Amino acid sequence: QKNSCVLPEDLKNFYLMTDGFQMTWSVKTDDTPMPLGSMVINSVSKLCRLGGASMYTLPSAPTLADLEDDTDEEGNGDKPEKPHFDSRSLIFELDPCNGNGKVCLVYKHAEPVVSPDTEIWFLDRALYWHFLTKTFTAYYRLLITHLGLPQWQYAFTSYGVSPQAKQWFNMYKPITINTALLSEEADSFVNKLDPNKVFKSKNKTPVLKKKQPLQPPGSQKSHTSMTSAKTSSLAGNSSKK
Repeated sequence: QKNSCVLPEDLKNFYLMTDGFQMTWSVKTDDTPMPLGSMVINSVSKLCRLGGASMYTLPSAPTLADLEDDTDEEGNGDKPEKPHFDSRSLIFELDPCNGNGKVCLVYKHAEPVVSPDTEIWFLDRALYWHFLTKTFTAYYRLLITHLGLPQWQYAFTSYGVSPQAKQWFNMYKPITINTALLSEEADSFVNKLDPNKVFKSKNKTPVLKKKQPLQPPGSQKSHTSMTSAKTSSLAGNSSKK
């Protein structure tokens, strides 16, 4: 009501379920937990508007609108039109990004009436805009997919993440940080399975039967004589019956 705008339906449903979201996770190095990932969606009370107000308390101090670079190309080709810090756009901070920039909910057409169409943009520390997604739902999926790794939003900029952040990406999200390689070589991250090798019939080695040890000749004769004696005794018993 204060800014005469309506939240997009997906973001409104999110705030009806929970007033903001924050999740952090750590890695253990030398048995010491070190905070690494951070996923944040500001609460409604912290959904602050950017631009308009001065960044400093000094009189006649510059505002974000004064610092805006007007030389940026606007909507050339397939590039979307960038937000403005003046009255042409309404910008609200969704995620402070631990000081590495700001993820913002942007109403790009605020004059003469605020348009309900919104987009999610990333504002880096040099005050350059980078488009992320057209809807909050798509951004939320990106946030979860990138695990809240440090500076993950810079993967959507022309200069990319820092070397230190890239090391974390290579450890926890190797496919995400190598998207260029993935687009060039579609099979580079695909497990290649050759069914001819996997299901190849193996030649079974014949099992050699152990030969029984040969008995001495004397023992064979005694065994034969005992067998014949038993046979004759059985025959005698049958004749008596």
